[in-house]
Amino acid sequence: MKVHDKGYTAASIVQFRKLHEADKILFLGNAWDTASAIALEKAGFAAIGTTSCGIARAWGMRDGEEIAFERQVSIVRDIVEHVNIPVSADIEAGYASAYGDIVDNVLRIADAGASGLNIEDSPKTEGGLRSNAEQAHLLSQLRHALDTRGFGGFFLNARTDTYLTSGISAPLEETLLRLHAYAESGADGIFVPGLSASDEIAAVVAASPIPLNVMSLPELTSAAELQRLGVRRFSFGNALADLTLAFLQQSADNLYRFQHTADLYENLPN
Repeated sequence: MKVHDKGYTAASIVQFRKLHEADKILFLGNAWDTASAIALEKAGFAAIGTTSCGIARAWGMRDGEEIAFERQVSIVRDIVEHVNIPVSADIEAGYASAYGDIVDNVLRIADAGASGLNIEDSPKTEGGLRSNAEQAHLLSQLRHALDTRGFGGFFLNARTDTYLTSGISAPLEETLLRLHAYAESGADGIFVPGLSASDEIAAVVAASPIPLNVMSLPELTSAAELQRLGVRRFSFGNALADLTLAFLQQSADNLYRFQHTADLYENLPN
């Protein structure tokens, strides 16, 4: 099985890192189950990222670490087993409070066959953001644990919620402070959801020693302009999951109405 093949995992990690070094933006297809991951691979995406929001909604829950982490690991493992492209996992803020538990969770994701993950600096139980120093220390622990376990090169995408957290008066300045600390602590990429203004994107790219990941937003500029600005990675977030689940509900509604407008049994084959 692939997930138990260290050689496969190492090769996938190398492949995933190279995708961030290419001359074009890495468009990451965001999946919430095996079927969506297979569809994204067939469509031509070079890598897959899970969407915590999409997974939660598919299981009838809200986003925000309500779902059991064991289920997250199982979903990642199943996706890895059924696609032949790298998979990066969205584990929100780590699904734990103690740093040691977060480290254990990250290692479980790596053991499941993922090539990287997103981890954010906005813990769900505390509100606000972890301090710059706290998150940098956590990233340093994660980097050390992964390298020690044999997952060197595993792509740590450090998400900062500076543009999504109320009370931050200067999100760009705070982002710049955090990206330097995170990069120095072993992060391989910086993910800034909510960042959309072209001049601010350019400022982050100019200051960042690691690739910038932005998320799909209505006010974002064109893909060509993002490429010119130096964005290296683009996530669709829960957009496809929302679209698919809305279509499923509409189809279910239509099917339910059909039973009141047609005699189902007259048209059944003998």
